[in-house]
Amino acid sequence: MDLTPRWRPTARIFVVDPEERILLFSSADPEGTTTWWFTPGGAMQRGETLQATAVRELREETGYACTEAELGPLVATCAGTWAAGQGKRPYFSADSFFFLRVPHADIDTGGHDDAERVYLTGYRWWTLPELRSTDAVVWPLGLAGLLEALLRDGPPERPVRLTWALPAP
Repeated sequence: MDLTPRWRPTARIFVVDPEERILLFSSADPEGTTTWWFTPGGAMQRGETLQATAVRELREETGYACTEAELGPLVATCAGTWAAGQGKRPYFSADSFFFLRVPHADIDTGGHDDAERVYLTGYRWWTLPELRSTDAVVWPLGLAGLLEALLRDGPPERPVRLTWALPAP
């Protein structure tokens, strides 16, 4: 098997409802021992821009429709390697995050593809205090602090660089 990481640029969205809660999806490892929470979004398709990817993924995963102009600016990035599948194929993800306020908390998961139906185990809206106090694995790292700044100050002048992995002890 080729162990060269496969390039995987993604667009992800910090979706915030009128109560200032953020939407996160959950997934579990194959053994079901670890659950983690993460933002809606996914891989770019050939010929797509980051904004077009974010708009498409938002619609497919949540049912929310917005234009690229409504999406707003890029607010954060992070990058790193991970492995997936039975052969544990390595990927190098370059993740770009957008911030979007939505008018209601109702979502429609009917646009999920077959893979999402398998690996997504649920979703929920998280408050900032819940993010700050949870022992759950929440990705990206630093989400609570960034969300607090976005809610207080709006988008930053330049995208914030988030940490991919936990620091060494």
